[in-house]
Amino acid sequence: MGAEWLSDEEQAVWRQLLTVESRLQDRLDHDLRRNHGLTLAEYGVLVHLSEAGSDGLRMSDLAVRLLLSRSGLTRRFDTMVRAGLVERRSCPADGRGAMAHLTARGASLLEEAAPTHVAGVRCYLIDPLAERLDGLRAGLEDIEQALGLGNGLVASCPDDGCVADDLGRVSGQPAGSAENNLWSAGQAG
Repeated sequence: MGAEWLSDEEQAVWRQLLTVESRLQDRLDHDLRRNHGLTLAEYGVLVHLSEAGSDGLRMSDLAVRLLLSRSGLTRRFDTMVRAGLVERRSCPADGRGAMAHLTARGASLLEEAAPTHVAGVRCYLIDPLAERLDGLRAGLEDIEQALGLGNGLVASCPDDGCVADDLGRVSGQPAGSAENNLWSAGQAG
């Protein structure tokens, strides 16, 4: 099986994407930690629970939205429970399930931290792109389509992932197929 190697230009773009994404998240995380004692990952939990309203979210749905395993979310969530930012309640529809809820303290911290986060996103991403935001959005939509993602939710992947044939073409589930799109398959909350 052969793969079509990346050209120098393609390799440079790939590495630049990885570097910029990592540095952007590091900078946003640093700003939140410095000003509010909150990590970017914790901020993400608070945002999703705030958007869910008083009903909260099933822990499994929150894990999907945060692109975490259930055990990864449990570790993050438990730390936030100890800090009084969130709480876990039993699911009224299913006693076995757990619901995640934002506490008053968590809502207050989110309200304080949101301007810092938004200012960072604006400073490091939105403003530097100025009139090129539509181009970035179009490029990201193309990448989501190639990955079989929709509406920001994680797609299920074939066990063997994507495989390059002798010509460097990639096979696997068709991009955007209903089987790979939790939103269109009705499995998202």
